[in-house]
Formats: sequence, C-alpha cells, structure tokens
Amino acid sequence: MVILFFGDVFGRPGRETLKKIIPIWHKKYKPDFVVANVENIAHGNGVTEETLDDLEKTGLFDVYTSGDHIVDKSEAKKILQNDSYPLLRPLNYKDDYIGDGYKVVTSGAKRLLVINVLGKVFIKNGENLSNPLLVIDEVLEKYTINNSEDEKEVVDAILVDVHAEATAEKRVLGSYLDGRVSAVLGTHTHVPTRDEQILPKGTAYISDVGMVGPYNSSLGIDFKNLTQEYLTDEKQKREIGDDPRVEIGAVLVHTNKDGLAQSIEHLRSVVQK
Repeated sequence: MVILFFGDVFGRPGRETLKKIIPIWHKKYKPDFVVANVENIAHGNGVTEETLDDLEKTGLFDVYTSGDHIVDKSEAKKILQNDSYPLLRPLNYKDDYIGDGYKVVTSGAKRLLVINVLGKVFIKNGENLSNPLLVIDEVLEKYTINNSEDEKEVVDAILVDVHAEATAEKRVLGSYLDGRVSAVLGTHTHVPTRDEQILPKGTAYISDVGMVGPYNSSLGIDFKNLTQEYLTDEKQKREIGDDPRVEIGAVLVHTNKDGLAQSIEHLRSVVQK
C-alpha cells in the first residue's frame, strides 16, 4: 500500500498550491490513499465549509486530519456532524466532543484506519485532553494489522497523525505504537524535522512532516507584524505570508503485506503559487 500524507495546509496559499500539485503527485506516486492535515486552511486558523470544499473538488483526498485549531471556527461543529466530509478531530477531546477521532477508509479492497490525536505537552488547555496513548489503545482493541488477532477487525494499514508541540511526546508515542501501527506522523510545528525512519518493530515515523504554506514566513505568518509583536510584547494582527513561493511538506509511506512500513520518504518542494 502507498500512503501520501501532507502536513498542515496553511491558508489560501496552501490550498491553492495543494490543488495544483495533488493531481501531479497523484499521477507520479500513485498513492492508494491521500491524507492531509487541514486545521489551518481557513486563513491559517480553523476550517470552513468553503475552504474544505476547495480541496474536496479535487476528488483526490480520502481523509482530513486536524488539531488544536479545528474548533476555532463556528462552522466546525456543523462540518464534523456532516458524514459527507471525511474530516477528523482529535480523538482525545474529552466529553464526547462531536465528530470522529478515527475513520476506516477504503480504496478497492484495501482498508486504511486513520487515527488523529492531539498532544498534551505545551498545548493550550492540554490538561483538558484525555491521554493520547490510552485513547489510541482503546481503538487498537478493536482494530489491528495483525491477521492472527482473530478477535479484532483487520485493516491493511493504520496511520496515526499526532498533532503535538513537543518532539519528546511524539517520539514516545512512536515508540509506544511501534509494531502495532503502520505509521506515526507528527504535525503542528510546520517545520519538517527530517528524522523520518522505520522504528525497530516496523512502524514508519517522523516528528513533523512540515506544512504546505508560504515559504518565506514564520510558520505561514508574515514577518512584519509578528516581528513588531516580539519587539514590543504587544499582540499584533497576524497576516498570511505573501511570498509568491509555497513550500510543500509531505511524506510517502509504503507498507508491506503485514501492514508494517517498508519505507518512508519525506517530500519537500518549493513552488510558485
């Protein structure tokens, strides 16, 4: 199986660039599944129906993951209630928050389970989140990539998007899930860590995939007001970076018949928007 995963898609520059590049990359890499983290697609902060429809029109995305900004827009609850949108919210939101934190998608006879969790370390209101390791355990009590576990539903691959600030937390989660899932892919920091690897028991791992957003920027944000904010310690309006170049951060994961990873390749490109 081949899985193509895009890091945080940031604002209009990210959306427009991704719409242009996805048909080309789909033809080039021939993925069975395409997944993208979209929690920043609406002007860098949250998701709206209009911005999600922008990507849905390509017909090439199987699942969208998210993170701490998914509920920032008032439309989020409506979108998460709509089963026609394959949009996930972090599984470890407490109080049975609306929407799903995991989803099984199909491509022909192949089945992929995608799980989305939010880290607790350095995350705003992280104390209100359930333990990401334990909530994933609950899902893995139902699903597996191991054909010998007869009491569970077998899928061909399992991908985990861990949207977290702390690299240490992501690496611990990778080690904890090693051998039980196909890939643990980090998002949130918008900076590719380039530590892609196959862990000892066969799980593909990277601390952060990066973003799809303005190249000369601070995580997608224009430098001007942000620099003033750091100089004065006074909050400034944040604007999307206007660099005509957009960087694309993604990974390509190949899995074996046993559901574990054969390879993980980081894909980074800078293109004109």
